[in-house]
Amino acid sequence: MSSDQLLVTLDRDSSVPLQQQLCDQISGSVRAGRLRPGDAVPPSRELAHQLGVSRTVVTRAYELLRANGVLTSRRGSGTRVSAALTEAPAPTPRAARAHLRPEPPLPTDAGSPLWKPWEPAPMHRPDGTYDFRHGTPALASFPVARWRQSLADAVSRADAVALGYGPAEGAVSLRAQITALLRRSRALDATRENTVVTSGATQAMDILVRLLVGPDDVVIIEDPSHTVLRQIFGYSRAAVVPVGVDEEGLRVDEIECRVRAHGLDPARVRLVYVTPSHQFPTGFIMSERRRRALLRWAREHGATVLEDDYHNEFTFAQERLPSLAADPQDADVVYVGSFSKTLFPSLRIGYAVLPPHLVRSFLGVKWITDRLTPTLTQEALAEFISSGAYARHIGRMDRLYRQRRARLLEALYEHFGAGVRISGTAAGLHVLVTLSGAPDVGEAEIVRAAAARGVRVYPASGYFVTRPPSEPTFLIGYAALPAARITEGVALLAAAVRDVTAR
Repeated sequence: MSSDQLLVTLDRDSSVPLQQQLCDQISGSVRAGRLRPGDAVPPSRELAHQLGVSRTVVTRAYELLRANGVLTSRRGSGTRVSAALTEAPAPTPRAARAHLRPEPPLPTDAGSPLWKPWEPAPMHRPDGTYDFRHGTPALASFPVARWRQSLADAVSRADAVALGYGPAEGAVSLRAQITALLRRSRALDATRENTVVTSGATQAMDILVRLLVGPDDVVIIEDPSHTVLRQIFGYSRAAVVPVGVDEEGLRVDEIECRVRAHGLDPARVRLVYVTPSHQFPTGFIMSERRRRALLRWAREHGATVLEDDYHNEFTFAQERLPSLAADPQDADVVYVGSFSKTLFPSLRIGYAVLPPHLVRSFLGVKWITDRLTPTLTQEALAEFISSGAYARHIGRMDRLYRQRRARLLEALYEHFGAGVRISGTAAGLHVLVTLSGAPDVGEAEIVRAAAARGVRVYPASGYFVTRPPSEPTFLIGYAALPAARITEGVALLAAAVRDVTAR
């Protein structure tokens, strides 16, 4: 349907004249909100041609509608729905009235904190705001000009094959580069055949849940964990059981008792989700001892471990552990990563390294859901990596983040002293900050007071399913803020906390 067409159906067998039918249908469209004040209607000649009637039928109908105040005409702007009709607004469409948002179909139990709302999207930040949002890389430092060269190179080499539907598993060139990166940085000897390019890490996790988990199964997640992650697993109709973490990572020895506490059978555990390189949101790195325990438990129970290698590229500890998947010890381990934090989130390219027996079924789901991740973007990314630009960018960002992280820690200790506890300093792009000096103050009060001073901070309690923090706790991201802004922002945050505690 072109922009000049109008959905009108005339009944030539009716006793009602055609021009009256046309008047009634246009008026009905206005009442229903399909035509709104200021909308143009087709010129009489074109509408007559569309309906297969004489132009006289249309011109007389338009004249009647103008006389009744439904339409107006002005030289140079055609015939439109009268603006005066704004005084009687059209009915609100049902979808708008409902304020729909995704909800899990089968929550573990009514009102469970597993199903807390998703995080709000980043808001427009006016100049002067100090936004300590977590998970946002230093996008202002991304080498846009060099990335443009990679895109231009991919487009210049594109042929008919590159412009068509590519393989569901992703471009050969990119998969080769990903496997090379994983061998060097994660000690993971992944094969190209077992590596699949996805539209971000989230798609990889969604596909795995569809493949591995049924209605009577159990999924283990870390507690605390990301709210969006809980939603992904919740849609599987499985029981989602949170298991706590400590400084060594997931408490593997608590898995069975936590499952039984939910009235479930540990033998039904099909998937265990972990972030061993940088637990979200605590920032803890899973110990070697705990890793071995998890792989042993998964092997004995026939469960698959889903390793989300969150922020593995930015590790500040002296000793860096290989990935779980590098030595699975006969357990099924799926390794998932993405380029959202190392490059930029809107790139939407992730990847999964799969056990051989999952590859075919994984690709089947990917093919029927989105066919493929955009091929030219994959080729551009492959060139960006192979040229060395990716490694140089990671090196620059590592130095930058170390500097900003150090400035944040110094500022927090300077202003809060013994009244602050910080975890997650060994990796990632944020730290978890507990204000132990303000135990009787709520997170929401501090958020409001900070916002009044132009500072945005983000409470952490919503990430905990059980045993939320008893003291105000926040995720403080530092990657996107220059050191000077971090200094100023922390000073303003401290002033905001003093405002609240003084009341």
